[in-house]
Amino acid sequence: MRYTSISKSSLLLSLVALFACSAGMAQSPTYKVGRPPTDAELRAWDNVVGTDGKELPPGSGTAREGAKIYAAKCSFCHGKTGVEGPYPRLVGGTGTLNTPTPVMTTGSFWPFATTIWDYINRSMPRDAEGTLTPDEVYSLTAFLLFRNDIIKETDVMDPKSMVELQMPNRNGFYPAKPESTTKNGNWKPNWNQAKATRHDDATGQRDKRSR
Repeated sequence: MRYTSISKSSLLLSLVALFACSAGMAQSPTYKVGRPPTDAELRAWDNVVGTDGKELPPGSGTAREGAKIYAAKCSFCHGKTGVEGPYPRLVGGTGTLNTPTPVMTTGSFWPFATTIWDYINRSMPRDAEGTLTPDEVYSLTAFLLFRNDIIKETDVMDPKSMVELQMPNRNGFYPAKPESTTKNGNWKPNWNQAKATRHDDATGQRDKRSR
């Protein structure tokens, strides 16, 4: 009985302390520091583009236009052709993901062109993120797609074509919805990649040419 009495007393003291702290916090000064963000400020940060491309802004660009922008703002980190580095390689590797030496680039690994646009728009160029215009981002995306033999140099990339484009590794990730099921009802992903694009064959001619 004595133990029970002590436990009840401890519980009561804890509740009293909790209510006292809550009351104190409610009466504390606000210091009037900061302010709620404006709608414009929220829109500036709410710029993530999904795979369906609904958030893509108006604009367009081609690989020819993107080549000039890449040379001026991207080649220092990724190399003249997107292969040399020193930062991550951007070109080549299509058809290598299921081999012992996979080469993961924007062309071989990324499943959606909209993801390339989104990453460039939010994160590039380094130390100057967010400074590119929508047209510049479309042009740079087109340049990388062209360098990976996914589109032609004169193809125009815009919100419509970005969504419609089928990337080489589109089916290399778990699908949003099951594409096939086993006899026991379990689903399994479709790991088959699209066929290698031109210049990509069993001997890796594309990679050799890029180097």
